[in-house]
Amino acid sequence: MSSPAAHRAAAGTGLLLALLAFAQFISAIDYNIVYVALPEIGRAVGFDAQNLQWVVSGYAVAFGGFLLLGGRAADLLGHRRMFVTALTLYGLSSLAGGLADEPGLLVAARAVQGLGGAFLLPATLSLIATTFTEGAQRNRALAIWGGAGAVGLALGSLLGGILTNYLGWESVFYVNVPLALGAAAAAFAIIPADAPRERGRSFDLMGALTATIGITALVYAVVQGPEAGWGSTETIFAFLGGALFLGLFLLIETRTAHPLMPLSLFRNRSLVAAMGIAFVFMGTFGAQYYFFTVYLQNVRGYGAMATGLAFIPSALVGMVGTKLSEKLLGKVGPRTTIITGLLVGAAGMAVLALAMSPNGGYPILLPGVVLLSLGQGLAWTAMFVAATSGVDARHQGIASAMASTTQQVGSAVGLAVLIAIANSGVNTASGPELVPGLRAAGFTAGALTLLGVGIALTLRRATSVAADSTTTPAQKEPSLSA
Repeated sequence: MSSPAAHRAAAGTGLLLALLAFAQFISAIDYNIVYVALPEIGRAVGFDAQNLQWVVSGYAVAFGGFLLLGGRAADLLGHRRMFVTALTLYGLSSLAGGLADEPGLLVAARAVQGLGGAFLLPATLSLIATTFTEGAQRNRALAIWGGAGAVGLALGSLLGGILTNYLGWESVFYVNVPLALGAAAAAFAIIPADAPRERGRSFDLMGALTATIGITALVYAVVQGPEAGWGSTETIFAFLGGALFLGLFLLIETRTAHPLMPLSLFRNRSLVAAMGIAFVFMGTFGAQYYFFTVYLQNVRGYGAMATGLAFIPSALVGMVGTKLSEKLLGKVGPRTTIITGLLVGAAGMAVLALAMSPNGGYPILLPGVVLLSLGQGLAWTAMFVAATSGVDARHQGIASAMASTTQQVGSAVGLAVLIAIANSGVNTASGPELVPGLRAAGFTAGALTLLGVGIALTLRRATSVAADSTTTPAQKEPSLSA
């Protein structure tokens, strides 16, 4: 029989996981909740058609640009400290977003939300990786965390539709305030206090500055390219500036004693593969929410509420996918689980694209939605299992941030490419003329997903899952296998 102390420890761990899953739920909701409110935001705040995208892109640029900084801050300053800071930024910037009455203020508020997200994700993943033993225990924790994200992504559209319909666009920002600040307050009671800062580990300020500027410029160029033109001075300058600062960053990392991103982490085959898979995953799977929303609203004429309801099956199937992912990880490991998820999702994208038509009903879309959401749930959890495998506890924050950074850059690149394909030869923002382009984007995304399969094939085959489950994160050193 287990002792009372063991019961208390298990209960505390369960509360911690619930809080971390709730934080992921908040972040996922915020990713999608704005989409269905965009038309109303544009009219009410005064955005024109060209700059309305920055309500979404302002968040994406800041999120992607500051992830490495957030990851290292979690490692050096403390996981709980950064978790609370991130949620506080989220809550306060959400309040500012709801109060904004002109475009510049709203975009600035969204950028601060992105900064909060960049601090929150690596802190959350670090807490999971350092609390739960690598193997079955961590797989289960990541499955629950991933399931919360899948539900949040889908329910974000539903909640956005309900709130916009009944309470106005401001409510899609206000809803985050009590959720984020409440979770931040709960963290003090649930998450153990951070240990004293380890002596001898300094913060790589120049590395942080060059990495943040470089990645921010790169994401900005990819996001702004379709609007400003890929050959425009603005876009080219952003690309060149991003490349210059990232080159400086890598040079600094080879010479500093305490790098922001230890280059030795690139010897970890699992982490490097997870970074590539995350790039492809978000560039293909992540774009489907946008195109599904465009199809429902701009082709089929769905309102905000109906669009939100249409995402409910995606949430339910996504939860099933993350649960199946946990079971597959225990039997066949990350490699096979990721490949299975990517292939199922690619099939879903193709089936969904085929089902899109000017006058087709919603039921015909469901097979594609089910396959897509199932594949997403399978691959998402396994992707982050791969990213955290074999990484020392002191570097879990930056390792998670490395995978998340490629994820965000992939999202920006994939969306820009697929939007260009969808809009090729189209001179209208709504109507049946959009269908051929949306179908082409869906087929292209499905094909590009196969690149992720190729990367996943470089992962090691599962050998002894049970053996991994007996090794604590602190005992695992970064893998030196090429």
